[in-house]
Amino acid sequence: MNKNRIIIVDDEAKILRFVAANLKSLGYEVHAFIKGAEALEQFDAIAPDLVLLDITMPGLDGFEMLKRIRTFSEVPVIMLTARDNANDKVFGLNSGADDYLTKPFSLEELFARVKAVLRRYDKMPLGTTTSEMKNGPIRINMAQRRIWIRDEELKLTETEYKLFSLLMLNVNKVVPHEQLLSTVWGSEYRDEVEYLRVTLARIRQKLKGAGQDSSFLVNYPGIGYMISTIEESS
Repeated sequence: MNKNRIIIVDDEAKILRFVAANLKSLGYEVHAFIKGAEALEQFDAIAPDLVLLDITMPGLDGFEMLKRIRTFSEVPVIMLTARDNANDKVFGLNSGADDYLTKPFSLEELFARVKAVLRRYDKMPLGTTTSEMKNGPIRINMAQRRIWIRDEELKLTETEYKLFSLLMLNVNKVVPHEQLLSTVWGSEYRDEVEYLRVTLARIRQKLKGAGQDSSFLVNYPGIGYMISTIEESS
């Protein structure tokens, strides 16, 4: 069985060695780097399944490195930071991070987040044998895991795709926050409504970029979200 490959980037050598050693003890293949530039140089050769990325680093910081990674890869990224700052968290998630851990964190918390993010990027059984879904001009091919708006493909990250597909499977039904979070992110995230809000905001931006009004994606504050039927213009 192939091991999941993890890149860790942190300029604190002690933390880097500690985290790497413990992840290796769980059977992961770990590649540790002090500098982000070095990790980027080795990125293609390693082909990681997950990146753990410290935010506060001299030179190329975590946010800038995440920005560069997102120009060529949708690999899941967990941001690590010593700053317990809500704005940093939102900025990181908006920039394409999948999760966020504030130092100091326990090994149990780190392991749980790593497992949850890797699990999220496996194929998610959505409880359907439907090969294609259609709503107005939007079409999802479930077998290929691809989405089109008319003739233009909508490029979503894996997390965005899973969330959008789950809502599409429940057209005109309000799906509670807890159900969306547990199904897409994992049961550990059932109270992390901010993750939903940020991810759906990114989806709305991508819909707008594809020329599709996103008003069919309806928010029920304090309850959940719903995709309504889209009326195609004649």
